[in-house]
Amino acid sequence: QVQFVESGGGLVQPGGSLRLSCVASGSIFRPYVMGWYRQAPGKQHELVATVNGGGSTNYADSVKGRFTISRDNAKNTVYLQMNSLKPEDTAVYYCNTWSPLTQGPQRSWGQGTQVTVSS
Repeated sequence: QVQFVESGGGLVQPGGSLRLSCVASGSIFRPYVMGWYRQAPGKQHELVATVNGGGSTNYADSVKGRFTISRDNAKNTVYLQMNSLKPEDTAVYYCNTWSPLTQGPQRSWGQGTQVTVSS
């Protein structure tokens, strides 16, 4: 069974930076598009960024120019570098695969990592 383990969240002031990591177990990692999602209180999961096996990336308009997604296939790990953080970035962040057919995740969610942006 595939599992995702996210880490790197925390409390940061507006304008600060964090780097999230997600380790995926199993053989699912390499062929799949990987994505970072987030869920703010009372809201549904929102896709933040994706990266395919070759390193091509896409971003939600709300994070474009501030966040950078990357992956290390040898380590089954996907990263999210978050700069110039804003209070509206506060959410639990999750990684998962992303399907171009369903435009959404394909596996169960991990525990996520909390990001809180506040002064």
